[in-house]
Amino acid sequence: MSEARPAPHARMRRAIRRVLTAPRAAAVAGIAFALLLGAMLILVRLAVPPGSADTDALLDDASRRNSIRLALNLAPYAGITFLWFIGVIRDNVGEREDRLFATVFLGSGLLFLAMLYTSMALWAALVVTYTDGTVGNDGADLARTTAHVLTSIYAVKMAAVFMISTSTIALRSASLPRWLALLGFLLGLTLLIGSSFAPWAELIMPVWVLLLSVVLLIGTYRRPETGQEYER
Repeated sequence: MSEARPAPHARMRRAIRRVLTAPRAAAVAGIAFALLLGAMLILVRLAVPPGSADTDALLDDASRRNSIRLALNLAPYAGITFLWFIGVIRDNVGEREDRLFATVFLGSGLLFLAMLYTSMALWAALVVTYTDGTVGNDGADLARTTAHVLTSIYAVKMAAVFMISTSTIALRSASLPRWLALLGFLLGLTLLIGSSFAPWAELIMPVWVLLLSVVLLIGTYRRPETGQEYER
């Protein structure tokens, strides 16, 4: 008696899952996240640079307010693609995942995203209250400084931990080329120690995620979608 074949809808569900959790999905999500995050950070920093003139004088320029609004509109999509990136990376590591580093990887990623969203919420409140005329210059300066500190110090530190833990998992599971994991270690330590002294340091993370994602994407065309490993 021949073995029963799975129902068409069951085969379709498995096929969809393979597509959504394949390394190629992580690569696409990572590229989207890197581009969105990079655009957000550049728009905000150019619109309201840290340590520049008083906030009222900057926000009086409609083009600067529009740049912040555009960054705010990009933020939700950056968060969604980042969560998808994390999920697919964890799924592909699978049983090779180390619980210690996996916890740090997931925790630092979620904390980074929470701080980034908090910072963007402050920018949103600042633009809205300035437009309504309900905030003075002192309040605007406070909100602006807090938003910059959240992004350039606290969120960046969590980004550094995320990069280091991701690189550790990649080395232990051989899921990425060794040189890329070592580069992640180096850039992560640079962010962790020297981000406060380097202008535009927050762009290191999206650049690294973009590079990682491009390498993953290229690898999916050279290797099967499953069981992909790189030589140590």
